[in-house]
Amino acid sequence: MAGRNLLSTAHGTSKAAFGRSEWAMVAAMAAMWGASFVLIAEGLEAFPPFVIAFLRIAIGAITVGLFARSRARVGREAWPRLILLGITWLAIPMSLFPIAQQSIDSSVAGMLNGSTPIFAAVVAALLLWQAPTPTVAGGVALGFLGVVLISFPSLQGARAELPGVGLVLVAAACYGLSVNLAVPLQQRYGALPVIFRTQLVGAAFTLPIALGQLSDVRFQVSSWIGVTGLGVFGTGLAFIAMVVLAGRVGGPRASIATYFVPIVAITLGAILRDEQIRPISVVGMFTVMAGAYLASRRQPAVRPLATATASAEASSG
Repeated sequence: MAGRNLLSTAHGTSKAAFGRSEWAMVAAMAAMWGASFVLIAEGLEAFPPFVIAFLRIAIGAITVGLFARSRARVGREAWPRLILLGITWLAIPMSLFPIAQQSIDSSVAGMLNGSTPIFAAVVAALLLWQAPTPTVAGGVALGFLGVVLISFPSLQGARAELPGVGLVLVAAACYGLSVNLAVPLQQRYGALPVIFRTQLVGAAFTLPIALGQLSDVRFQVSSWIGVTGLGVFGTGLAFIAMVVLAGRVGGPRASIATYFVPIVAITLGAILRDEQIRPISVVGMFTVMAGAYLASRRQPAVRPLATATASAEASSG
């Protein structure tokens, strides 16, 4: 895992269909991330964007650091990748989301975040030089369609200014890259040491800008609660589950957890705020489930793109 292999990934250790533990991790991530956009919006009532980014990463690091295993030794050769992950998985996207949500609504941010598995599949194909299997490709496409259908009613009249949309897409692309880069690290060192050090790096990179925004911080209990929840659950425990799952099943399959986030969000809205769930959203929920089921099925061996291309040329000649 030297510096020359900085941009590389690996297959998951298991190609089997998701079992109870895999689905439990998906459900846990969806539950914790389902409320993230609402919590960010709450945090923005009292905190500037970069302060939110720093606090949630720092609180996440404290949460992960409570596990003794997180402080296990990691080889020096792993640090270039850990630093890259701290920047691309934490510092950049967690700074971009609060900035973006100043010009777009939470519903728009949640839908655009659903593009993460698409980016993850593209990055994996490029780094592994292997096309995704039809079930993974179909599941990713179907899942994103479901996210669009779920979000459609709330998108009517929602704010969606172009700069904010662009920032969320950049953040989703960072997530798609990072979930792949984390796979070899998890397989070698385990999830806790990897995510703990990644979060320390992310906190270090966001701290200087956060310090410059301290004068704009206001005291508001609900905002502190929101940011604390973001840190403990959305940045701490959820990232542990994601790194474990990514090492086990690979980046693209692990990232399908993102598709369930809108389901959790609108369900919470219906339960806590008496918000109406439209029929098209219900169709979207079942579409998401169908896409996730496809992507979770047992995976066959995949031929490298170069081999597949050569075979196609030979058959056509």
